[in-house]
Amino acid sequence: MYKKGRVGFILFFIFSNAIVFAQKDPVAIQYGEQVLLSDLKENLTIIASDALEGRKTGSRGQKMAAAFIRAHFEEIGLKGPVGNGGYYQNVPLYTIVPGKSAINTATISFQNFRDFVFLGLSGVKGNAEIVFVGNGEASSLDKIDISGKAVLVVSENRTSEIPTADLLNKGAKAVLICNFKDEATFNAFASRAKQSFVSRRMTLTKPTGSADMEAVAFLSPSTVEKIMDTDFATLHSYATDPNKTNRIRKVREGSIKYNFQNEIKQVNSENVLGYLEGSDKKDELIVVTSHYDHIGKLSEGTGDLINNGADDDGSGTVAVLQMAKVFAKAKEEGNGPRRSMLFMTVTGEEMGLFGSQYYSEHPVFPLSNTVVDLNIDMIGRSDPEHKGKPDYVYVIGSDKLSQELHQISERVNKTYTQLDFDYMYNDVNHPTNLYKRSDHWNFAKNDIPIIFYFDGIHEDYHLPSDEVDKINFELLTKRTKLVFYTAWELANRTDRIKND
Repeated sequence: MYKKGRVGFILFFIFSNAIVFAQKDPVAIQYGEQVLLSDLKENLTIIASDALEGRKTGSRGQKMAAAFIRAHFEEIGLKGPVGNGGYYQNVPLYTIVPGKSAINTATISFQNFRDFVFLGLSGVKGNAEIVFVGNGEASSLDKIDISGKAVLVVSENRTSEIPTADLLNKGAKAVLICNFKDEATFNAFASRAKQSFVSRRMTLTKPTGSADMEAVAFLSPSTVEKIMDTDFATLHSYATDPNKTNRIRKVREGSIKYNFQNEIKQVNSENVLGYLEGSDKKDELIVVTSHYDHIGKLSEGTGDLINNGADDDGSGTVAVLQMAKVFAKAKEEGNGPRRSMLFMTVTGEEMGLFGSQYYSEHPVFPLSNTVVDLNIDMIGRSDPEHKGKPDYVYVIGSDKLSQELHQISERVNKTYTQLDFDYMYNDVNHPTNLYKRSDHWNFAKNDIPIIFYFDGIHEDYHLPSDEVDKINFELLTKRTKLVFYTAWELANRTDRIKND
């Protein structure tokens, strides 16, 4: 009985594998084998080179990468679908650039980010007497004239609890706040604020700012002492001890000259699109995406300061380029896809998925005609969880909007690539929430089925050490083939996949 069962199992195994093999599309295999390690390596060596300076959104290096991708699409015969044949979809972004903010007394000049911090936008400038108003609450303002003056607030409260708007509405020209318990606390705040400006965080919509913050600055305790010529501990006790508030009016008044200025700057960046028209189902669109931007250079330090982003997301970018080349070759040889293909490398992902958001809000092709987005973001490395067993890929989102897509994804992998599909990050309760953290999300939230391919978080993530020499090119090639075969199936099957 054991032998009979064993023989039956062996026959079933052989037969089932024969069925799987029989399901392989020889034409798909013909082109899948043209996904070449050598091409991936050659392109990644360029995309992740020091010359591109980390490809920060809006930077020279990002635009050099865009030009390289555009040239690749043009060379292999993809069309530019934007406007009158353009490959670039311009993405307008906005950032705040520090102006020359300063506070001066008759004898001392104070610097932004060292002695005070100004976070507003357009800003103001002027001269004013400065008057101490304790914690700024109504009880502290008794018999104090603040009209036309700069008021100094010392408080233990959070900024949101300080009545800044009330003080300005009562006629104060400027509000100077010190709600830091000591110099170290202020320095940490100033460092974070400066880094935010230095890193040039961007937005897709033009910042409007808050009128309540345009004439507001945050002062260090030592700056307060120098301006008021009074010990900070004394001022703090007057502001926070109810029994001493009557002493607020006795603090000497001084005068300052202030200039608070920051500038809103528009930064232009580009999504790069390559289009391959389909045949009998050309009005339906398969989208393959990656982001080609990265985080640029470190602002300070020694040694290697360039974040090359070889894996993040140079690996996804070169996978898109290679797939585009193979699909274009297939069409040239009469085996083109039935559905149209859009190969899109997007910008601004590291800043907040801005490139894909802009595309979803200004689509070149109707979203209703978009069948799926296959998004590739980091597929060239292994994470610590798969040490010693690298033949895997994290698959995220394939079952969220279309069970049919999920089944196709599984079947294609079993037929062609046999990678281990890890669905750990597909759990909606996973703390990383990766389903919403790459460019596929801007398709998914528009009810377009997606698959996100990912290799996990490794020790070089967002560091200068994310270099080309750390890439496992055999694994990158195999994962690229997986996405290729999935795209091939979705582009050539008879029926469009259905949403649940």
